[in-house]
Amino acid sequence: MEQSDLQEPILYFYINSPCIILGRNQNVYEEVNLDYVRQHQIIVTRRTSGGGAVFDDLGNVSFSFITKDDGHSNGNFSKFTEPVITALHEMGAVDAKLVGRNDLQINGKKFSGNAMRLQRGRMFSHGTLMYDVNLNVIAKALNVPKDKIAAKGIKSVHSRVTNLKPFFTPNYQQLTIEEFRDTLAQKILGVTDLNQANEYFLDDTAKQAVADINHKIFSDWNWIYGNSPQASIQHRQHFDQGTIDFRLQIKHGCISYLQVYGDFFGQTDVKKFTEKLIGVRYDRDAITEVLDKVDLQPYFGKIERQSIIDLLVRQE
Repeated sequence: MEQSDLQEPILYFYINSPCIILGRNQNVYEEVNLDYVRQHQIIVTRRTSGGGAVFDDLGNVSFSFITKDDGHSNGNFSKFTEPVITALHEMGAVDAKLVGRNDLQINGKKFSGNAMRLQRGRMFSHGTLMYDVNLNVIAKALNVPKDKIAAKGIKSVHSRVTNLKPFFTPNYQQLTIEEFRDTLAQKILGVTDLNQANEYFLDDTAKQAVADINHKIFSDWNWIYGNSPQASIQHRQHFDQGTIDFRLQIKHGCISYLQVYGDFFGQTDVKKFTEKLIGVRYDRDAITEVLDKVDLQPYFGKIERQSIIDLLVRQE
C-alpha cells in the first residue's frame, strides 16, 4: 500500500496460522479470552484499520483490494465485496450477500467481516472468508465473560458464524485452502489460469520493510495491549482459607490501580502487596515475574501463590 506505484489495483490474499486480529480501537481485555489463547498458542495482534475482532486459522482466506483513493470509495464495502460475492455464487453459495455495513452472511450467519483504511492517497479494503475454520475455537477464544469487566473501546458485534464449505457445490467442497484461494483469484480476475494475471513482486527492500513493520508494530506488546483503552476489572473467588476480591484498573496495558478486599487471614498490610504491581503489565508472565520474588503468605495466609496469580489474570 505504501511502496507500490499502484498503476493498477492489487488483489492480495493471505492465509494465517491461528490468530486473533483486533480492530484499531478495541480493548484486548474485553475482546479476547487471554487465558485460552495463551494455552493454545494463538497469536494476538492488532491491525491499523477499524472494526471488530476476527479469528483466523488455516481454514480461512483473507483478501485485500489495494488501490489509489478515488475520493469516494471510503465506506463503500459493496464495491469491494461484490466481486467476491459473485465468485462465491459461482461456487454454489448463492445466498451469500452483504448485510449491514460490512458483513457477508448466508442465511443470517456471518462468514466474513470487512474493514478499510486510507493513508496518503492510498486505500485498502480487506476481509475474511471462512472456508473451513474451527468454529469451536472461535467460540472459546473470543468468549470473554462480560460481568466484572467494564471497558472503553469499540466492541465487536458477535454474530452467529458459519463456514462457506457446506454451501458450495460438491466439486468445491474438497478444496485445500490454497486451492480455494486460487479458485477465488481466478474467478475475481476473470482468468482460467493465474499465469494469465499480472503478478506484483516484492523485492528484498520491500520484504525487509515488511519485517521491520512487523517487529516495530504488529508484534509489539505496546501496540497490541498498550493501545487498549482503559478497563476496570473485578476478580473475586472464595477459597477454603477465605475470599479474595481484586479490583483493578488497566491503563495502556498496565495496572494503574489495584485494591484488594476479602476475609482472608493475612497479617501484613495488603497495600504493600498492591504497590508492587502498580505499573506492571497486565500480563500473566509479567505478574508472575514480580510475585515470584515476593513471599505472599504474610498477605494472604495459606492461599497458594499460583491461585492468587490465576485470580489476578483469570477470565473464566
